[in-house]
Amino acid sequence: MTVTLDGQKYDEVTEALKDVMDPELGINVVDLGLIYDLSWDEENDALVIHMTLTSAGCPLTDVLEEQTAQALDNVVDRFRINWVWMPPWGPERITDDGRDMMRALGFAI
Repeated sequence: MTVTLDGQKYDEVTEALKDVMDPELGINVVDLGLIYDLSWDEENDALVIHMTLTSAGCPLTDVLEEQTAQALDNVVDRFRINWVWMPPWGPERITDDGRDMMRALGFAI
């Protein structure tokens, strides 16, 4: 059974995940809006990251999983990524900070 992650642990995990960069854009997965939800798997005592990609055909899941492991190293003992494809990611999910980063890279957002 999974429960929603909230409070201080949610903030700690979210902040750590800002070190995970989309390899193509160089913007973190939190501000790109790729993190759909964070929950806790009580049975396996592990963080569950409900995450998507900007496109379902992206071949870089291994890179993101490795970066995530490094970012969460001192935050949680175990995690798994639940890749989510519905609803599909869209630019409306980008945070205000993410939009500023995109504009700095020359994207019209």
